[in-house]
Amino acid sequence: MRTVKYLYVYILKCSDGTYYTGITNNPERRLLQHNKGFNKDSYTYTRRPLKLVYCELFTNFNLAIEWETRIKKWSKAKKEGLINGDWQRILNEAACKNETSHKNTYRYLK
Repeated sequence: MRTVKYLYVYILKCSDGTYYTGITNNPERRLLQHNKGFNKDSYTYTRRPLKLVYCELFTNFNLAIEWETRIKKWSKAKKEGLINGDWQRILNEAACKNETSHKNTYRYLK
């Protein structure tokens, strides 16, 4: 019989309003570890208490690591869209807003 292993990608809200994204096989235990402050050099140590605001289960480790890596690169606004299940906000935050965006080309054609 094969044992199914799980990984969770999680986001913690820190006391200063920032977010920490991580990966674990036990979100409850990991939250306790963060809140107890086992590692004084960690991002979350001086930002306690922490609250678990997002957690997603994966059976594919590579997908879990890829998702965690992607979320870590996101803006705070985009992470809040994910936390709140607001996919439209995620799309809006992901849209290119630069002057050189192809979406702004019509301005230069007038």
